[in-house]
Amino acid sequence: MQDLTLSLVQADLIWENPAANREKFETLFTNIPEQSRLIILPEMFSTGFSMQAEALAETESGTTRQWLSEKSVQLNKALCTSLIIQENARYYNRLYFVKPNGSIRHYDKRHLFRMAGEDRIYSAGSSLLTTSLDDWKIRPLICYDLRFPVWSRNTGLEFDLLIYIANWPERRILHWQQLLIARAIENQCYVVGVNRTGIDGTGIHYTGSSMAVDPLGRVLAQAGANEEVLTVRLNAEMMLDYRQKFPAWQDADRFTVL
Repeated sequence: MQDLTLSLVQADLIWENPAANREKFETLFTNIPEQSRLIILPEMFSTGFSMQAEALAETESGTTRQWLSEKSVQLNKALCTSLIIQENARYYNRLYFVKPNGSIRHYDKRHLFRMAGEDRIYSAGSSLLTTSLDDWKIRPLICYDLRFPVWSRNTGLEFDLLIYIANWPERRILHWQQLLIARAIENQCYVVGVNRTGIDGTGIHYTGSSMAVDPLGRVLAQAGANEEVLTVRLNAEMMLDYRQKFPAWQDADRFTVL
């Protein structure tokens, strides 16, 4: 198992404008170093955290989903983000993990943010996704999922990297920072959280603070409040050695999520 280099792309999303956001991220991608194997974007990167699903939803064959595949091939890197997707007359906040070899996996957000009415517009997912990249097992989740440790639990060391993509507002940014650290410590894995910045179309203020945390809870890199690309290398040997010397994961409680 080799080290994994990845890039966190924190951006000021253009409200409900997929074409403009695709253009913005194409520019931001020029700051991604060659050695990076994975690019992570915020939640709903093409629209911002909008409840206008009927007007903005795309399908699996839509322009933005296809753009993700094209960029993955062009850059020769995996991409992780979410879009508003319509399927069978329902709307989903759907995360895609796209690889340059054509592999596409998705995860539908389980915990819908009721305080913004997300649960009234979107349908919740029911299945976790575990994918892989360069021998790393990866579990990607979305924003509000961060508050629910059972859903995030690394039972039996199912994953090495836990990802949260988000539109997490400034008023609760302390929770974001502390919970990312907690998820890394309790799951003995790396945790990466990618947030947005700026002010959205409803007036909500975001201050980024995208970050990468190691299994000991140490912050490896943290963005400020502006647009920024952070690239970080995850040390595989350190994680494996720590799990062997301090195997708390073996004593974790077993559970079933209904």
